[in-house]
Amino acid sequence: QVQLVESGGGLVQAGGSLRLSCAASGSIVSINTMGWYRQAPGKRRNVVATITTFGSTNYADSVKGRFTISRDNAKNTVFLQMNSLQPEDTAVYYCNADVFLTWTTPPSTYWGQGTQVTVSA
Repeated sequence: QVQLVESGGGLVQAGGSLRLSCAASGSIVSINTMGWYRQAPGKRRNVVATITTFGSTNYADSVKGRFTISRDNAKNTVFLQMNSLQPEDTAVYYCNADVFLTWTTPPSTYWGQGTQVTVSA
């Protein structure tokens, strides 16, 4: 019913940059909070950054000052600009969205399939 598709992952050297994109499609009335999460091997999935419909943002302490989350509400798309990447940022990055399917029911949570980000030392 709703799909989130990430793109922009890849291999980059330490100090480099990547820009991730996530486009939502399907039966969508509107989207509340969107966010990016990441999961490294052997670790739990942790929040990286979130952004509300109104543009209010939250970042994990480990990425503050380096990553920027943004969104295009008209295109149901969220972005993550990642600068000054470090090997510790290596993980699978997942897009998340709370999607309103109707005007009268609470939103449902959807996840993308993930995109690999690898930062070499």
